[in-house]
Amino acid sequence: MLREQTFEKLNSLKLHGMAQAFEQQLNNPDSSELGFEDRLAMLVEAQWLWRENHAIKGRLRYAALKVQASIENINYRHARQLERSMIQSLASCDWIRQHHNVVISGPSGIGKTYICCALLEKACREGFSARYVSAPKFFRHLAIAYADGSFDRMLKKLARTDVIAIDDWGLTPLTDMQKQHLLEVLDDRCGSRSTVVASQFVIDKWHDLIGSPTLADAIMERVLSNSYRIDLKGETIRPVRKGLKPGSQSDRKEGA
Repeated sequence: MLREQTFEKLNSLKLHGMAQAFEQQLNNPDSSELGFEDRLAMLVEAQWLWRENHAIKGRLRYAALKVQASIENINYRHARQLERSMIQSLASCDWIRQHHNVVISGPSGIGKTYICCALLEKACREGFSARYVSAPKFFRHLAIAYADGSFDRMLKKLARTDVIAIDDWGLTPLTDMQKQHLLEVLDDRCGSRSTVVASQFVIDKWHDLIGSPTLADAIMERVLSNSYRIDLKGETIRPVRKGLKPGSQSDRKEGA
């Protein structure tokens, strides 16, 4: 009866990790040989790990990554001029702490989306909030928020997110409203948050893609200042993935 009350109180206090570890101790005869301080330390450690894992899962849900990706599974064998040293440097997430940006360019199928998601997944593991979105969907959400009066609220939410990734940027011409909206989002983040932008177009063409010289200068200055640049070249990485069964171990590795 006393044990049941203890479990109820632990779960009521949302100490689920501690409750699970306590149950494991009770079912493990060897635990009785440990001292009180050792057993308590194990319970506290279990609760801490449970809380950390729960928080990471929550951040990953919010990130809404397009693909399951991780820094550890990035493919360096494919000839696309991806520098391992650059990725290892970004893996520390210091670029997020310093509020720097990452710009990824390269042809379709070269792995831009995977790298985007891998960077955000690592950010979530390091305790940062992150959000992935494709450019068409991003601008559609901004337009809807502008129309229904929730635009300012959406801007504040984006401004609080440590790092956002805008993928497939530049696939369609930007309207005047989209340019203004993008500038507002970037202006809120400049110097205080980090942004990842991925595009099929090389940076030299971005000015022409935006169109309006004044807005183009403002947008590019906010994206490119204090930014790391990953310029991918070569043939698509996707054909390497053909023939894999969904959910296999290799399927979770980029281009494996």
